[in-house]
Amino acid sequence: MEKRVGIYIHIPFCANKCAYCNFYSLAGGDRLMPELQLAILRHLKEYSPQLDGYIIDTVYFGGGTPSYYGANRLISIFNALKKHGHVLINAEVTAEVNPGSITKEELIRLRRAGFNRLSVGVQSASDAMLERLGRSHTFADAEETVQNARQAGFTNISVDIIYGLPSQDKDNWAETLTRAAALKPEHISCYGLKIEEGTPLYILKDSPFLPDDDEQADMYLYAVEMLSRFGYRQYEISNFARRGFESKHNLKYWLGDEYIGFGPAGHSYIGECRYSFVDNVEQYIERVNSKDQSVVNWREETSDFEKAGDYLMLRLRTNHGISEEEYYNIYRLKMDFVLELLHKYEENGWALYKDGRWKFTATGFLLSNTLLTELLEAQMKQRTQISKPWQSQQSGEETQMTLFDKRPVALGLFSGKQPANTREEEFH
Repeated sequence: MEKRVGIYIHIPFCANKCAYCNFYSLAGGDRLMPELQLAILRHLKEYSPQLDGYIIDTVYFGGGTPSYYGANRLISIFNALKKHGHVLINAEVTAEVNPGSITKEELIRLRRAGFNRLSVGVQSASDAMLERLGRSHTFADAEETVQNARQAGFTNISVDIIYGLPSQDKDNWAETLTRAAALKPEHISCYGLKIEEGTPLYILKDSPFLPDDDEQADMYLYAVEMLSRFGYRQYEISNFARRGFESKHNLKYWLGDEYIGFGPAGHSYIGECRYSFVDNVEQYIERVNSKDQSVVNWREETSDFEKAGDYLMLRLRTNHGISEEEYYNIYRLKMDFVLELLHKYEENGWALYKDGRWKFTATGFLLSNTLLTELLEAQMKQRTQISKPWQSQQSGEETQMTLFDKRPVALGLFSGKQPANTREEEFH
């Protein structure tokens, strides 16, 4: 069977850092762009033997602001990936762009090179709100960027918008939703503002200028209702799409599929292993070019039980939900205690059972942090009972102690061979 993988390329550079941003990004680091470009290209080449065993069906350039990095550099990286890996002709290839940071000519070049999806950081329809957030564009810039992208041939566009902003009320949020939908994107992501320590907005934590929890909840539920009316189906807590335009790359994260990241702070999940690269541009460049230093700064092997927990935590973020039969077939685990909670959630309108699968409702998504914590605790309770069969009322109950307590054998990164029957013309 074909083994598929998604590729993430982290481009950390920005024109300026937004007031709420807690991702690894760097404003004013233009001098490092040429060196990072060479380092990423070298890193891809070094991974060529390992990539040979996989088919690449999604590619995502995130940041930072990849559009600020320049279309030519993005295209060069994508061409290198096609050279060193097996990229499907119909792979989903996404670039994040900020309004005003990319020209129509650059968009045309990206589209001709094989990029077929854009994620546009609109964030708000209010120019005053954008200025407060430290954004360097207006909503008119967003409209122009989307129009240019259409003229460049992009038929799959996503826009990001944020609720819970300082001094934002429901009317302001409703205007942002309406004007974002009027751009006619295929996909809309709605994120609640998180006040992170170390960001300029942290001074507003617990401030009366921020919408309280109830107000944010109202904004979220209003977005779910309005976007449904506009034809956008909710398929994940924060993501809405017209049918067939769900983000294939992001679904890999939520469905537990494999992916690998390149660039500083790139994260990967392959086989039994999760790992990340150093979150510093200069260190990433130095270590890629060094024979003695590892680019990896964090790595852990995931046990079967941890994977089972990820199944619950990640799939319940989506409208795909979870299945008792599927859970047992994959992990050989029962979920009696989990089901007890899900039935209670159903009574409260937080979950529903349909076609053999459990899913959260919109209200359940809103409460998901609390609900998922309870479900993981129930899963741990189930594990404890199974691992101690002498505590079970049924003496014949099967023990699964060895499944959890035996450390799994680590699989080699990108192991496997290219399927013999794969036709060359299917790839870039």
